Amino acid sequence: METTHTIAKRFREVMLNGTWVANTNFKDQLSGLDWQIATTKIQSLNTIAVLAQHIHYYIAGINNVFRGGTLDIRDKFSFDFAPITSQTQWDAFLTTFWNDAEAFASMIEQMPNDKLHEVFTDEKYGTYQRNIDAMIEHSYYHLGQITLLKKMITQP
Repeated sequence: METTHTIAKRFREVMLNGTWVANTNFKDQLSGLDWQIATTKIQSLNTIAVLAQHIHYYIAGINNVFRGGTLDIRDKFSFDFAPITSQTQWDAFLTTFWNDAEAFASMIEQMPNDKLHEVFTDEKYGTYQRNIDAMIEHSYYHLGQITLLKKMITQP
């Protein structure tokens, strides 16, 4: 069984500092990115900014549960965000994103290993482990999309 420390490391790899699985991570792809590139629309695809906000939406929602709160996020709202209209807004979002991602990893590290097998808010959602693993997998899925969109926009 994986320990909470190992799982937190896996989460940090996709979000903040890893290159093992995808040879990149969210922070590498998004830091220093011009807001106009992040908000460039290609046909009917989501923008880089919307995909990043989507992942952050779930991180923030799960963080609330980790802190003892309720699960208030809903899939139907996970793509509903005010448009980013400046570099300042984009940079502020990224700062929040990195801070919340690190908080997510830190709270996993601080969990006792037994917590991984407990029900996550309701039996229909499975265990803490299942939800954390899903967050990692979901993040890699959208990281791939972001990487491709970024190439499409910057390397026409």
